[in-house]
Amino acid sequence: PHTESVRLLGIDTPEVAHHGRSAECFGPEAAQRTAALAPVGSIVRLDRDAEARDVYDRVLAYVTTADGRVVNLVLAAEGFATPLAISPNYALADTIAALSSAAASQGLGLWGACPAEER
Repeated sequence: PHTESVRLLGIDTPEVAHHGRSAECFGPEAAQRTAALAPVGSIVRLDRDAEARDVYDRVLAYVTTADGRVVNLVLAAEGFATPLAISPNYALADTIAALSSAAASQGLGLWGACPAEER
């Protein structure tokens, strides 16, 4: 089977421990939630924006699960990610910003667990 790395558009999740670096605040939780939404081997739909790939040759996409959930939006809405709109990929930027703002105002996920300087 062919394997591709996918970069979720419009969001930034905290990093997990790798390459000798320790995990960022809420990194393991964000990774677990992402894996629960779209487990390895699951069927997903990839929707692209203006650019197909990033400088690291990862596919840039909004990922929709078989049950219709857009992983990028769920992670923002539940406080597992912060908005990160990178030009020219802005298709869902306003929606992600609104969902993230609502999560922040409710103290969900990283918004309640991490100090401001670690988000």
